[in-house]
Amino acid sequence: MNIKKIKELQQWMKEAQVDLSYVSHPSSIAYLSGFESDPHERVLALFIPCDKDPFLFTPAMEVASAKASGFSFDVIGYQDTQDPWQIIIQEITNRYSIPQRMALEKNALVVDRFERLTQAFTNTDFTADITNVLQKMQLIKTTDELDTLLEAGNWADVAFEIGFQALKENISEQEVVAEIEYQLKRRGVAKMSFDTLVLFGENAANPHGTPGALSLQANQLALFDLGVIWKGYCSDATRTVAFKEPTQQQITVYETVLKAQQAAQAAVKPGISAQELDQIARDIITEAGFGPYFTHRLGHGIGTTVHEYPSIVAGNDLRIEEGMCFSIEPGIYIPNEVGVRIEDCVYVTKDGCIPLTKTPKALQVLA
Repeated sequence: MNIKKIKELQQWMKEAQVDLSYVSHPSSIAYLSGFESDPHERVLALFIPCDKDPFLFTPAMEVASAKASGFSFDVIGYQDTQDPWQIIIQEITNRYSIPQRMALEKNALVVDRFERLTQAFTNTDFTADITNVLQKMQLIKTTDELDTLLEAGNWADVAFEIGFQALKENISEQEVVAEIEYQLKRRGVAKMSFDTLVLFGENAANPHGTPGALSLQANQLALFDLGVIWKGYCSDATRTVAFKEPTQQQITVYETVLKAQQAAQAAVKPGISAQELDQIARDIITEAGFGPYFTHRLGHGIGTTVHEYPSIVAGNDLRIEEGMCFSIEPGIYIPNEVGVRIEDCVYVTKDGCIPLTKTPKALQVLA
């Protein structure tokens, strides 16, 4: 349980004249309470008042796990046969009285749950949003968080090694994904941070393509985008390798992306803006004649979820600070021809950054 962050949120609530905060996203709940869960369609919630003890609300089958997670306040459970909102409303009313102002995680709360609250608390003000407050709390990582992120990054490096070794003529994208995830599970990694991408040839020209039955052929590139969840923290990295000898076009595209990625990563330091980093990579790709084929932002934050605040993108003048973690992942995607992306997530230091993954980025040609 992150009691320091709970108290930080309560201080913000006092200043904003908020009586009660409803934390609804599972990753936010895990960050504050220490309890990790995917509730699916069931209700999982953390209610934090400005001046009293919070309580965690979970399905009954997860109460024991929630208590064992280290959350030291009350854990309230409910059976599938019960209406969770009747219990929630009763708990809030009995513990805290009717809130005059309740803050919501507006980027995460679904409409039907919001409507249950507004129907129960007709005179409550729901305009306050804790989304940005929670995002900024998670923005600067501690040294303990960095250690865990480095461990998660090391497992991504292991995954690359497994995937590279699995490449052979006529193996399918799905088979390589299966080998990576099977071998990681054998080593104790329970979950990937997102669906593993292994894309061959022209399929890699779709930045978020779906691995399928496409089989690997000589002189193709293979794009690997993957990460794991380790001790509650995510890794995310991308490498593109050549299977047997690449064509000159493939080499040119690859070297352009590599130059852009390395230049942007080398420029990371406190004081530079997010949009300046994006521009450094984009200018290199544009000057090489591939500007229209770099179709996404340069990067995103990473931590307890794989896509966190901030966005490293044009128009974001946020200044980079020591302790931030985010990805640097330029790409070139020429439809029906070739796709290349190279990505490291980095931790910002006082005068530069530390990459969280170490797999070499020079073009590897695998036989």
